[in-house]
Parts: sequence; structure tokens; C-alpha cells
Amino acid sequence: MLQFEELKLRLIAHEEELANLAEALGLEKMKSEIASLEEQQAQEGFWDDIQNSQKVLQRTSVLKNKVSAYERLKADYEDALVMIELADEEEDESLVDECTQGVDKFEKDLDSQTLATLLTGEYDANNAILSLHSGAGGTEAQDWAEQLMRLYQRYCEKHDYKVTIANLQEGDEAGIKTVTFNIEGDMAYGYLKSENGVH
Repeated sequence: MLQFEELKLRLIAHEEELANLAEALGLEKMKSEIASLEEQQAQEGFWDDIQNSQKVLQRTSVLKNKVSAYERLKADYEDALVMIELADEEEDESLVDECTQGVDKFEKDLDSQTLATLLTGEYDANNAILSLHSGAGGTEAQDWAEQLMRLYQRYCEKHDYKVTIANLQEGDEAGIKTVTFNIEGDMAYGYLKSENGVH
């Protein structure tokens, strides 16, 4: 069927991009670093130096998350391809929507992981602190600051970041005068570092 053929061609067009992503991530290098870090953890006396052991565990966790995210993406690609081929073979039009959703999800996740490869700054993998100030604009500026706060909170929820409000000063009539919140999660600083300036 034509719909399934189009979906298959759309998916296969990303095959090279998927392979390039593995190279950009340095997947093999990450796997060997994980093995090396796990060897360190098995050595006698490793847990005596708490500060070093925490750094090693954190690095291991970050690397494992990146590797498993890529492997999940590759599995999604293969699953979507198999589903399209089976649905086409069976000529089952009821599966067109499900196959389309599988391709859409794969493309979205591929874009997201490709973007993450650009975040290679020294602090990009760290947590972030975000502050909003209403400035000199009265009630309307305070209301706008509150809207921005909700917008950032929803963004963080969508990306599975943990948000903790450290300081909140409410406005006289409506909105907020200032808010500072801590954002914890993988690459939080990298994704939020460009969010600065006067809105």
C-alpha cells in the first residue's frame, strides 16, 4: 500500500542520520569508559574516598543514560520499520495511524538527541538556577513574570526536571515580583543557559 511505502521511505531516510548520531555521541568510547569506571568501582578502597566515588558514580550514570537513550532510539527505529512492513504485508489500513505515530515519535526523539550532542560546554550537563524579576512595570510586569514562571515550570515538567522554588516574592496586587528556582536534571543548564535577557 502506498501509505506504508511512504512511511517506510520516510523512516529509512533517517538511517544515515541515526548512524551519524552514534558516531557524534562517541558511543563506543562511552561504552569503554563505562567499563573502565565500573572496574574502578570494583577496586578495593574505592569507597574510602567519598568525593571521588560520587564523581565516578555520577559520571557512570550520565554515560549509561546516554547509551541507553541511543539504544532505545535505535530499537524504536527497528520496531517502527518492522511494524510498517508487517502492516503493509497484511494490507491492514487500520494500522496506518499507529505506524505514523511510531515514525513521528522516532523523528522527534532523533532531533532531541541530535540537539543534545551540541551541548558540550563545561557546565552544560549540570543543574541550573533560574531567576525572574518583574522589574519596573507595575502590576502588568508582575503578572507577566508569573506567566513566565509557569511557562518555565511546565517546560521543566515536560523534560522531567525537578523544580524547587528557593525564593518567591509575590506582587502587591497580582503576579510576582521575583522568583528563583533550582532546576535539577540531565543537561538542565545546557538547555536553559540561553534563556536570559529582558522580555
